[in-house]
Amino acid sequence: MTTTARPTWVTTAAPPDRPDAALLLRDYMTEMVVRYLRRPALPGEVDAALAEMPNDDLTAPSGLLLLAHHGRDPAGCAGLRWQPGWAELTRVFVRPHHRGAGGGAALLAAVEERTRAAGADRIRLDTRHDLVEARALYARHGYREIPAYSQGPYAEHWFEKRLP
Repeated sequence: MTTTARPTWVTTAAPPDRPDAALLLRDYMTEMVVRYLRRPALPGEVDAALAEMPNDDLTAPSGLLLLAHHGRDPAGCAGLRWQPGWAELTRVFVRPHHRGAGGGAALLAAVEERTRAAGADRIRLDTRHDLVEARALYARHGYREIPAYSQGPYAEHWFEKRLP
């Protein structure tokens, strides 16, 4: 009997302008635009959204971007923005054909480890109402809804996880 090894998840830090990072961030933003507008993105809409919400602060000293590879495939990403004593989680994304294989959990574990190593004691995030899968992922991993801490145009739910 032959068994095939399942691909593993590996996370690494990368600058947002690295080609694989830029591709994943564009995929993330494309999905955000399509889901928000409930139709395919028109030419220029994803570029406009990327310009409205840039990723250049997801690098030291203001933040961090983690890429997740599933086997050899670039499959997801998550960003952190450093705040005094805590970190804000952003850009959590797993490509559709890699969903259901533990990528979201791998990314959350990696950002929590990085947050602890940076000396922060909690992670906060905001998300939209229509991102029900993301909200369920956060709840499954110990993130609890909290009162609003930000006023972004797409912030409708706020979560926090205290780190031991």
